[in-house]
Amino acid sequence: MADAEPPTSCSPDDRFGPEGPGHVAGDCVELIRDLPDESVHLVLSDIPYGIGADAWDVLHDNTNSALLGQSPAQGRAGAVFKRRGKPINGWSEADGNIPREYYAWCATWAREWLRVLKPGGSAVVFAGRRYAPRCVTALEDAGFNFRDMLAWLRPQAVHRAQRLSIVFERRGDAARARRWAGWRLGNLRPTFEPIIWCFKPYRVTIADNVIEHAVGAYNQEAFARYFDHVDNVIQCGLEPREGGLHPNQKPVRLMKALIELTTAPGHNVLDPFAGSGTTLVAARELRRRYLGFERDAAHVEAIRERLAHPQCSAR
Repeated sequence: MADAEPPTSCSPDDRFGPEGPGHVAGDCVELIRDLPDESVHLVLSDIPYGIGADAWDVLHDNTNSALLGQSPAQGRAGAVFKRRGKPINGWSEADGNIPREYYAWCATWAREWLRVLKPGGSAVVFAGRRYAPRCVTALEDAGFNFRDMLAWLRPQAVHRAQRLSIVFERRGDAARARRWAGWRLGNLRPTFEPIIWCFKPYRVTIADNVIEHAVGAYNQEAFARYFDHVDNVIQCGLEPREGGLHPNQKPVRLMKALIELTTAPGHNVLDPFAGSGTTLVAARELRRRYLGFERDAAHVEAIRERLAHPQCSAR
């Protein structure tokens, strides 16, 4: 398929790859302030979910003593259960405030995302099932329009729902163990993750905006080549030997599909929460210019290695 029209007014910022390094170590909330207005065609990012998956994922002031801990049984489960992101002894008022604090955290960067995007440019965000609505609200309050919610189906998902009968058995309560057989504590198997798709408002029509800024429409044919359909429910897993660089690593193929859905070759793709650099790898392979921000030193090194050695990108 022929390339789209040449992109208009790309950012002269020399940090964008492939000419520049394509990544900057540091805090995204601070670093994005240095980018020019309307210099980015797509923001694509797998942001922290705020569910306490690790220390970097704690985005609230709650000091619940169970946070990031584990019960003895969970400790024996080994790698399946690493850290607790929620309390074990009921929900306090502080626990109930966590969603509002997550919204406030999203609001710290949402307006900057809007500023650096071109009119009609997309913000495509992995935000997790629990607090995705708070992220959408923060983006809308910053000035974005909500376009759609995609569902990414993962081929594998760990199911951690404890059996209620086991809890009663350990208490020596055989009657209740029998009464509540089949009941679980927790959630159903988490086989999907939501993908938020928002866009920066444009002045007149999408067609006029495409002429002026080269964004606003979406490339249905390119997207269909990845999944053989144009549904907003997509299934995609990591390729063999692709994982292991980040606990929440996403497939390169998935990120490539989202990049081709919303941009043309030569466009600028920004990932403010770059992790192990999957968005940047995908953008480079698609001949987009790319820039990622990441503050974790180990992940910055993984990004550097993947961008310096293309043969390692699939890992």
